[in-house]
Amino acid sequence: MIIMRLSGGLGNQMFQYALGRRLAVKNRTSLWLDLGFYDVAWADATPRHYALGAFCVKQRLVTIQDGKMAVKSLPPRLQKHLSAKPGWPGPIVSINEQGTGFNPQVMAATGNVCLNGYWQTEKYFADVADIVRADFALAAPMTPQRQALAAHIRAANAVSLHVRRTDFLTNPAANAVHGTCSPEWYGEAIARMNQLVAAPRYVVFADDPAWARAALPVPQDTMFVDPQPDGRDCEDMHLMAACRHHITANSSFSWWGAWLNPAPGKQVIAPARWVLTEDDQRDRIPDGWIRL
Repeated sequence: MIIMRLSGGLGNQMFQYALGRRLAVKNRTSLWLDLGFYDVAWADATPRHYALGAFCVKQRLVTIQDGKMAVKSLPPRLQKHLSAKPGWPGPIVSINEQGTGFNPQVMAATGNVCLNGYWQTEKYFADVADIVRADFALAAPMTPQRQALAAHIRAANAVSLHVRRTDFLTNPAANAVHGTCSPEWYGEAIARMNQLVAAPRYVVFADDPAWARAALPVPQDTMFVDPQPDGRDCEDMHLMAACRHHITANSSFSWWGAWLNPAPGKQVIAPARWVLTEDDQRDRIPDGWIRL
């Protein structure tokens, strides 16, 4: 049995699920998703909720309500809840993420384990990439508006460009950790992409669309995909993935938008420095992507 504690927003949950799914596939066992993080009101963080339900993920959900979760051991209520189920396998060992780099020892985990961490590198699931992409397919059709946008995107040599600003600016703690990509950085990324791709058509996905329209040095024929209040962010991620090439922000959302595109010839430009507080960030960006 593999238990993955989910936390954070959509992109974070996808990283966590992907590692859990890989271990479950390799060990031929079940994957449980622990949603206890979302039972807590986090006063100092952006409100989050379980967001994988729009995908074709293999869901076995467990929720506990013990307040803020410790990461050193499996919460007693979760163990009690599972032990009452038929076929309960026995003791569970916790595996806690140590730093942000790839830890190959995690890949060898067997038996009944509970994983705590963010696991933000493709190296944890590259060997089951086809399975992960299939699980992250949309479970229902896009809205008609997004379907029309997808048709325009597929008809062009589209390059997705993602801007993330809102909570990285308004939350001082998040800003101190992440920072934001500057207009100058986007200008360099666009200039580099123009050298790599013939006749690119930029498609901007921005959580601050007014800033993006005013500050980004993009061509006049750029398409802007503004965020919608319908809670269907997974569909916007798939619109990103429908583009042929990508410029990501330092955001797991656009990381996945680029990664879900399976085209071997895609060009992806990503920030070399993803997190301001980390020195070694090589494992965050897949081999073949351009670090700028």
